[in-house]
Amino acid sequence: MSGRDPFCQPRRIRRGAALTLVFASVLVAGAATGALPQSQAKSAQGEAGSAGPAGRHADVARAAEEAMADGKSPVQAAKRAVSRSGDRWAAVYSRGEYEEFEESLDGQYTGVGLWARSERDGRIEVTRVRAGSPAATAGIRPGDLLRSVDGEKTDGRPVTEVVSLLRGDATDAPAGTAVRLGLERGNRAWTETLRRAQLSTDAVTVRELDGRVTVIKVATFTKDSGHQVREAVRQSPPGAGIVLDLRGNPGGLVGEAVTAASAFLDGGLVATYDVDGEQRALHAEPGGDTTRPLVALVDGGTMSAAELLTGAVQDRGRALVVGSRTFGKGSVQMPSRLPDGSVAELTVGHYRTPSGRGVDGRGITPDLETGEDALPRAQAVLRGLASSS
Repeated sequence: MSGRDPFCQPRRIRRGAALTLVFASVLVAGAATGALPQSQAKSAQGEAGSAGPAGRHADVARAAEEAMADGKSPVQAAKRAVSRSGDRWAAVYSRGEYEEFEESLDGQYTGVGLWARSERDGRIEVTRVRAGSPAATAGIRPGDLLRSVDGEKTDGRPVTEVVSLLRGDATDAPAGTAVRLGLERGNRAWTETLRRAQLSTDAVTVRELDGRVTVIKVATFTKDSGHQVREAVRQSPPGAGIVLDLRGNPGGLVGEAVTAASAFLDGGLVATYDVDGEQRALHAEPGGDTTRPLVALVDGGTMSAAELLTGAVQDRGRALVVGSRTFGKGSVQMPSRLPDGSVAELTVGHYRTPSGRGVDGRGITPDLETGEDALPRAQAVLRGLASSS
């Protein structure tokens, strides 16, 4: 773990005096947020946190400052203010937690190897388990409910707090330390004690299937994942159709999702978003491969930046989308620094697909809805696209 103080040169919060926007989806094994490119960031007068963020940012900052003056925990005060706001995707990070958060965006993290999301009733559900990880060895499966971490109940907590508990951020827990999970599967409830491990995200994996099909699986959009997608497209066999598998992808760095979109689009609009009512846009780079047949695979675990990419290739007529309705996380978060150096991240707007569709709370409906047979159906669709071209 790095000893770098992220607030000496905070990469995501201060880039030439620019506030960075995020589409924050979270991997419980290692939190990932979607930072927009600097060129798309909303400018601020001075450092984030010192320019007087408006509205609820100011309320949270005021609560933290008052707590500091009273000798109380500013982080806890900020969390209470965020909780009162009713902002489902808001989060507060201590200095150390935010450093871990940023390191996870680089594809390395200390954790147990599971991904999860917050259900609408507040429960935390496991969505994916990394092969060979401590969670996989313990037999934890997607669909299991995570009810507690080291005795602390998880229901109703922001997923970011669950991330912190799993990783042991409060104690700066290294790989090898133990964490006790309370789990539930159907009528069965049990406890597992796991040992944290140093893991990598393996964000992009590629495999070739019979019938000239390349499957590019993007688990999350961490640093360089967009370029990995572009390279996978360039290296796929001539004439091969491509399945872009975004199932279970909880989002990540929006800049990487835009880069991935650039692999399949020849420039043009990827998404629009608003920040406190001000409209902005994200565009693909020119020169993408627009000729190969493309199918995007999605499901209920496809969220945030992954939905942004899905909406772009669907609206632009570049891909047929196969699977089940996506999660519907289309809100924009902005981080600001609090007086003690912690970070509050609050929702400031929403994004839309190129045709103007809102995603938040709605998700994206596939062109072909299917379940367990999604990949075979995608292969059949690719054969049809290839024969008609």
